[in-house]
Amino acid sequence: MEEKYFQKVLRGFTVEFAAGDAIRSFADKGYTVEEIRSKLDFPIPKETVGNLVWAHYLDKGIISLSEVSENSDREIVDYEKVQGEYGRIEFRQVKKTLHYSGEYIACDFGKELYKDRKGFIEKLNKLDPKDRDYILGLPWPVTTVWHKKDERIKRIIGILY
Repeated sequence: MEEKYFQKVLRGFTVEFAAGDAIRSFADKGYTVEEIRSKLDFPIPKETVGNLVWAHYLDKGIISLSEVSENSDREIVDYEKVQGEYGRIEFRQVKKTLHYSGEYIACDFGKELYKDRKGFIEKLNKLDPKDRDYILGLPWPVTTVWHKKDERIKRIIGILY
């Protein structure tokens, strides 16, 4: 059990060190998970890239797991690694204020995938392939998620509903 945990942590550290910044940069430019994977120099599982993009979107306020009112702030707690005395790694708690501005749209993609995966994927076939990949590349939870109202999500919601 400990060996599997260690391997998982080591794999996560390796991916973060090797490609974390590149993945976040591509996500900021609007690339889908599949497009990001194709741009990387070495293979990273789709799920891993999707999880990194998801975490980045949560950190930037593009996606929120709780309802967002326009121009609201939310304090989040994060931990940063600090190299202490004699090279010892320590974690320091850091409080960040995340500012949500603009409008958000409630999305239930995770619920729909869970209820009827085949039917939802057929529904997604109405979308442009890039928009379809955007939805399928992210790990949507089985709950309502609020997505910043940008051109991409407006286009997706407009076609699907």
